[in-house]
Amino acid sequence: MKDDIMIGNRIRTIRESLSLTREQFAELIDISSSFLSQIERGDKSMSIDTLMIISSKTGYSCDYILFGDSTHSNFVGKINRMVSNSSDDVAELMYNVIRPIAKYSSDQ
Repeated sequence: MKDDIMIGNRIRTIRESLSLTREQFAELIDISSSFLSQIERGDKSMSIDTLMIISSKTGYSCDYILFGDSTHSNFVGKINRMVSNSSDDVAELMYNVIRPIAKYSSDQ
């Protein structure tokens, strides 16, 4: 029960960070807004499928959603959302900008 409450709080935080209403977020992840409300309160658990959809639609890792492991999760989520919401040309440009930075940091 305590885990469900913590998971629900993280899902609510994710939804709010995206500036989405409960109805908008529920539609995005293909569940009812009343079920989302129950998940956010910790009254109900979600399926693995719903967890995977939340992760893929928001860019937040399943580890973060389930366990609160936020190592790079916030930044990775932001980058994933930017790329996902961009055209292929813009996404490729983003990749070309980030790639040399990633190479430089791995060489250090």
